Amino acid sequence: MFAAAVKRLAARAAVAIGMARIVRFRHDTNGATAVEFALVAVPFIAIMFAIVETALTFFAQQAMETAVQNAARLIRTGQAQKAGMTPFEFKGKICTQIEIMFNCMSGLSMDVRKYPTFDSINLSKPINDDGELVTDDFDYEPGKGGDIVVVRAYYKWPVLINFLGMNNYGDLAGGTHLIATTAAFKNEPFPW
Repeated sequence: MFAAAVKRLAARAAVAIGMARIVRFRHDTNGATAVEFALVAVPFIAIMFAIVETALTFFAQQAMETAVQNAARLIRTGQAQKAGMTPFEFKGKICTQIEIMFNCMSGLSMDVRKYPTFDSINLSKPINDDGELVTDDFDYEPGKGGDIVVVRAYYKWPVLINFLGMNNYGDLAGGTHLIATTAAFKNEPFPW
């Protein structure tokens, strides 16, 4: 009987000690900051990367917009036509302004066309059903004085951060994002 009483007492003591440890563990705050940071770190870092990715894309879009507008002015004023500028040379005028951010000469696709009226301009994106940029019918016709001309430029911007659903940011096959810029204008009435 004595042995049974000792066993019961030992069991109660073990339960009491175990409960005391559980209560102490529950009230212990050592490491709470590390655990909280571990819970918040992944979403926080993902949001920071998403902000940086979006900012870089918008900056690249604006840089390309400015470069295309500046180069289109050469066509609008007749300087490109007078100099006999080739498509490669015209593309070079755009690329010299954005070569820091872009792999421009190999990655930039450009379409320069003249139209009879502003209503006849087609500005649909040249993307096929597979999500690929189609450049087969791109042309370079800067027009003469008084012609309506549209300069369109496209660049496949790589999505740098492809995790946690960020690959949905790309709108082309392969997860790249299409940066598109358009300049529509009527050439000045230059005589050449």
